[in-house]
Amino acid sequence: MATFKHLGVKPEFVKSLKELNIKFPTEIQEKAIPVLLQSQTDFIGLAQTGTGKTAAFGLPMLQNIKSDSNHVQALILAPTRELVQQIKKQLFKFTKYCDNKIFVEGVYGGEKIDIQIKNLKRTTHVIVATPGRLNDLLDRKVIDIRKVNTVILDEADEMLSMGFKDALTKILTHTPGSKQTWLFSATIPSGIQQIIEQYMSPKAVRVVVNKNELVNANISHSYITTTIEQKQNAIESILEARPDDRGIIFCRTKAGTQSLTEALKDEGFSVEALEGDMQQRDREKVMRAFKKGNLQVLISTDVSARGIDVNDLAFVIHHQLPEHLEYYTHRSGRTARAGKTGQSIALILGGELKRIHEINKALGIKFKEISI
Repeated sequence: MATFKHLGVKPEFVKSLKELNIKFPTEIQEKAIPVLLQSQTDFIGLAQTGTGKTAAFGLPMLQNIKSDSNHVQALILAPTRELVQQIKKQLFKFTKYCDNKIFVEGVYGGEKIDIQIKNLKRTTHVIVATPGRLNDLLDRKVIDIRKVNTVILDEADEMLSMGFKDALTKILTHTPGSKQTWLFSATIPSGIQQIIEQYMSPKAVRVVVNKNELVNANISHSYITTTIEQKQNAIESILEARPDDRGIIFCRTKAGTQSLTEALKDEGFSVEALEGDMQQRDREKVMRAFKKGNLQVLISTDVSARGIDVNDLAFVIHHQLPEHLEYYTHRSGRTARAGKTGQSIALILGGELKRIHEINKALGIKFKEISI
C-alpha cells in the first residue's frame, strides 16, 4: 500500500498528517498527488464528496508555495462559506510543522467585508474564497490575483448549480494565462464542460475515481411509502430506532425546514434547522453544535447543506425527493464519508415511485423498500 512519503509528500506534511490520523492516501489522493507534484499541468479530478479531495489538491499546492514571496500564489474557489472555512482550517493543520510560515486567508459572504479587506493586506500566499465575495473584492480592486500560478475549483458542479458560472468566468479572466487550473467535481455537467473547454488545456490530466459509481458504494438506499400526514410519524420512528446515530433530514423549502424542526423539537428530539434566512452567527452556532456531537440531527434545505463535511453521519433522510438529480447525489454524499457506511432513506408518496425508478436508472443504484 502506498504512503504519502512514496507519493512525494515532504516529511513536515507527512508528520502533520500522522498527527491528524491520516496514515494512508485515499484513491483520489494516490492518483492526484504525484501528478500535481511532478508536473505543471491542468488537472481534472472526478470524485465523490468525502473522498479526501482537500488533501489531494492541498498538499501539492502547499508544497509548491514559495513562502519567501509575498504575493498571492494560489486561489481555491469553493461553493459555500462552510467549505471555505473547512478548507482553510485543514490547510492550516497541514502546515503545522513547516519551517517557513504559509499564510492562508478565507473570504466569503456573511462576514464584514472590511475585516476581510484588512486581513488581505497582510502577507497572503493562498486565498480560499466563495466566488461571490471574491468578485466583490475584485470590483473594489482590493485584491490582486494576476500572479497566481495555481487556481483550484473545488466542488465545481456545486458552484455551477448554485448559479456561480458568471462569477467563475469573471474570476478566471482576472488570472494569468500561464497558471495551472485544477478542477475537482463529483460530476461534469455541460456548464462545467464549457469551463473546461474555455479555460483549461486540452492536454489536462484527467483522473476518475470509482468511474462506474456516481454515488458512493458505501451508501445503502431505501424508500418508505407514506402519506403527507404520516411523514412526521415515519421520521420519528426512524430517529427512535437510531438513538445513538446522527444524520441530516433534507427538506425542499425553508418553511418546511422550520416547520419540521419545531414539530420534532416539540416531541423531544435533538434537532436544529439550517436554512438560508438564518443569520451567519446562528448558522455557525448550529454547525458547531452539530460537529461537536451535541446535536443529533440537522434539518436543512439543499443549498444550506452544501459543503457540510461532518464525519460519522449514519444516515440521510429525504423528507421529499429533490427536484434535481444531482441534489440526490449531494444529499446522499453527506453520509458514508472517509470509508464509512451510511444509509439514505427517502420518504415518498404513492405517486412518486416512478421518480425512484428514474433515480435508480440514472445513478445506477439499487433502492430497497422498507417499512417501519
